[in-house]
Amino acid sequence: MTDCININNKNYPIKLKKNVIVICLDGSQKEYFDIAIEKDLMPNLKKLIIKGSFKLAHSAIPSFTNPNNISIVTGQPSSVHGICGNFFFDPDSKKEVMMNDPIYLRAPTIFEKLHKEGLKIACVTAKDKLRTLLGNGLNYENKKAICFSAEKSDECSISDNGISNVNEWLQKDVPNVYSQELSEFVMAAGVKLLKDFLPDIMYLSTTDFIQHKYEPGHVNANKFYEMFDYYLGLLNLNTSSIVITADHGMKSKSKDDGSPNAIYLQDILDKKFGINSTRVILPITDPYVVHHGALGSYANIYTNEQSKIPLITDTIKKIQGIDVVFNKNEACEKFQLPPDRTGDIICTSDENMTIGSSMEKHDLSGLNEPLRSHGGLFEREVPFITNFKELRPRIGEQIYNYEAFYYAINNAGEIL
Repeated sequence: MTDCININNKNYPIKLKKNVIVICLDGSQKEYFDIAIEKDLMPNLKKLIIKGSFKLAHSAIPSFTNPNNISIVTGQPSSVHGICGNFFFDPDSKKEVMMNDPIYLRAPTIFEKLHKEGLKIACVTAKDKLRTLLGNGLNYENKKAICFSAEKSDECSISDNGISNVNEWLQKDVPNVYSQELSEFVMAAGVKLLKDFLPDIMYLSTTDFIQHKYEPGHVNANKFYEMFDYYLGLLNLNTSSIVITADHGMKSKSKDDGSPNAIYLQDILDKKFGINSTRVILPITDPYVVHHGALGSYANIYTNEQSKIPLITDTIKKIQGIDVVFNKNEACEKFQLPPDRTGDIICTSDENMTIGSSMEKHDLSGLNEPLRSHGGLFEREVPFITNFKELRPRIGEQIYNYEAFYYAINNAGEIL
């Protein structure tokens, strides 16, 4: 066994002085923490920051859940690992496909590589859509890996998750997928795993249900961060190297009357260029759209008439509420995206605007609060909080959320 391993072009020590915990607090922008700290609702985080650091990082683009969680656990952007949305258009099958199967993963996770070096891995995610990607390559037979979701905690088995009878073990029922309790289940499981399983590496990934519904400072948002702080206090025992970050931020996307602020791009393009001339794909789409109606701030646009790309691009640029528009090559270079899974054109919306496809395709009946969503450049700034002083500060260089394990593991390693 060597002292260091290269994973996706970054070096990681494999002899750790303390365990490593990375927490992806879904949908959390800086203001949520600022207000909760100001109201004395997060004393444990405040203590952690005094000894460590609170910086701002950039997420991967599009600023959605799947691309950023996989960027965090591979240490690289989508151009390397291949996951560039919750949903994409497969040019081979000509079908719109959920990108939650490991067959779409093009790089190993940090978990897979370190597990093969003998380290114990624990991973808990709120929604099951991430679980198979996060757990790819783990061997549960040697009892050194556990990976499960709060959503399907009642379906866990030793062969598929490395653990069974999770609800009895944790003394918690399966939480509603649209609730704060789903994230609390993740945090409570992390605390118990730290005590019972003693993992070398642990990843906890929550859900953004609260952030989609409530702005920073709202009483329900404050309750969420107060809950998180309680569990953080149980995790931060001076025996762990901890990084807290987020997959994306969240912005208000509503009109003054509370109705969603949306550009229905497919309708606009159909009217301008004809039906079936373009296809608008929204990578935010997944099985959990009640709280956002599949309205996000990023879209892929495909066309069979390549000669019309400049004209379509110019048309989109003129739409009020659109932020940036790029062709495939420009987008892939600027945002480090995989070309074969990126539209002929991509666009993002302004800070308070979302992009839809056709109006008739969006069920907004579940939006009982003003819409909050993400996906574009205005939601890419996320917290990067550590319980240690940053290792090698890189003056003038941007920190990314997908460097979380690099910093946490190097802080915990014997070779720095």
